[in-house]
Amino acid sequence: MNEQYEIKKYVDDILNGKSTKFLDGKMQKEVSKRLKKKDYLIYKPYKDAEKVIFYREKPKVILFEILCKQELKHSDILGSLFALGIDSSLFGDILIVNGHYYIYVLETMKEFFQFHFTMVGKYSITLEEKELSILEDYERTYEEIELLVSSERIDTVLSRLLNMNRNQIKEKMKQKEILFNYEWINQPSKILQDGDIFSIRRYGKYKYKGIIGTTKKGNFVVKCLKYQ
Repeated sequence: MNEQYEIKKYVDDILNGKSTKFLDGKMQKEVSKRLKKKDYLIYKPYKDAEKVIFYREKPKVILFEILCKQELKHSDILGSLFALGIDSSLFGDILIVNGHYYIYVLETMKEFFQFHFTMVGKYSITLEEKELSILEDYERTYEEIELLVSSERIDTVLSRLLNMNRNQIKEKMKQKEILFNYEWINQPSKILQDGDIFSIRRYGKYKYKGIIGTTKKGNFVVKCLKYQ
């Protein structure tokens, strides 16, 4: 769907008393630009949820626990959803809490997920519906990572983060192994900004926090937060 058309549809839905689907940070900014604050409320499944729903009529959301005998990674869960062709607006945040895996989905997608979302990578999974209240007080924790880099280009930061050269990072982009702000990226020269989010297949999900220092040689100390 064309992005501008999608934005317009969300705005029209709100003004007609309906709700949006799950909006990532980029879409939240675009939709809010076209509305007044009095026009909508924001549904957050938990305190610092990244993906939220704008609404006039409160949305119906399901919380599934993903049950699996093997350890799973956030990036593998996300990759398996995209492999099924599931649009990111149809599900909310994926959380890993004390060894348990959770995902929020729109109620209208409940049966689809139960029937089709049965594998993460090569591992079989089952979905068990949980009460939304079990995670309403959840607060994210992060591992703080500081890196010494020559620039804030995404390929430069990721090469240092993953201990790879920039050509390897470019190849990962070509292979659609890096999501940047919830979209596949193939732009190695992209300059990172505070708050940008990226997920790397098999390496996890990160939030970029920007420059926190400089060196005498003109390099930068930057901070990334790795999702736990």
